[in-house]
Amino acid sequence: MHISTKYQNLKSNFSSTIAPLISEYNAINLADGYTGFHCNSKLIGLVEKHLREGLNQIAPFQGEMALRKKLAIKTEELYSRTYQPQTEVTITAGVQQAMFTAISALVKEGDEVIVFEPANEYCVPAIQMNGAQPVYVPMKEPDFHIDWEQVQMMINSKTRMIIINTPHNPTGWVMKEIDMLRLQRMVNGTKIVILSEETFEHIVFDEESHQSVALYPILAERSIIIASFGETYHVTGWQIGYCLAPEEIMREFRKVHQVMVQSVNSPFQLALADFLSEKEEYKGLRKFYQDRRAFFIDLMESSKFKPIVSQGSFFQLFDFSEVSEEADKDFAIRLIKDRGVAVMPISAFMHEKSKRQVVRINYAQPDEILIEAANRLKQL
Repeated sequence: MHISTKYQNLKSNFSSTIAPLISEYNAINLADGYTGFHCNSKLIGLVEKHLREGLNQIAPFQGEMALRKKLAIKTEELYSRTYQPQTEVTITAGVQQAMFTAISALVKEGDEVIVFEPANEYCVPAIQMNGAQPVYVPMKEPDFHIDWEQVQMMINSKTRMIIINTPHNPTGWVMKEIDMLRLQRMVNGTKIVILSEETFEHIVFDEESHQSVALYPILAERSIIIASFGETYHVTGWQIGYCLAPEEIMREFRKVHQVMVQSVNSPFQLALADFLSEKEEYKGLRKFYQDRRAFFIDLMESSKFKPIVSQGSFFQLFDFSEVSEEADKDFAIRLIKDRGVAVMPISAFMHEKSKRQVVRINYAQPDEILIEAANRLKQL
């Protein structure tokens, strides 16, 4: 039977391309976005508690109220913005689902969505699958930041959404107050919605602070925040995220969410609700990952890889131009086969090949893994 192609322009992402190679060559996986650390044993105990209590039925599609309330309290404490748990907080099956749902709910065919490249691999496909047009704005090199004058020139009557991500994956760039104020001034008085991914909100380095859209009233009124518990609590495999937005926006989000995801794992939601009271767990992430960043950069100091120092997240970019003249995707594949180390080329996050020879490395791994990976890379 011949099946006609519905999405002709959609391609498999690079992660799925290299996954079989990572397995075949038993490579050290510094390419994917998971954490290599165990979560707090207390959190595991809370999951077990709720499982044993028999709280294993379908949760409300909006999410368990206990978790929504705790998220609202946390957000108000951190950013002085009140979100109503009943109408403005929704629990999702991870960030990827939250992003797809938000775009499906708020963007229609013929709309334009501004995307800053490099961008998350699942961002552009979600736009295209909803019949909208991604408008690519390249981040300014060499340090990767947003040129707001260029953004202003891209905005027109078709612009429906601007997607931001801070701390930024894959570059590790962190938006500053001046960036948020310029964005706020740019969209004020328009019909543009901001989709703000803030997964790494607690992993910001060098005395910088996380600039959530929730801090800026005019932005917050037109923004939908998506984030994840996975990176915060070392439970990336749980795939539990959340969404915060004003009621009018959240109403549209939930229309799509309800038919897309019947509910998210109930006992795990309840465990996270209990664990959110452990504030030191997320407050300690800044120092934890800043120390790991320094540790890995020190390991790589004698190599030919040159860091573009991350300002946040647990990702670090390295320039490999002194190692090879290969295109970044070809180089990444050769690293797996020849050295048994998997990294992500910057082109994996762009709609065209990057002219720069840059790869992203995930350093959220135990010491022994990073040491072995660094030793293999230093042989190049």
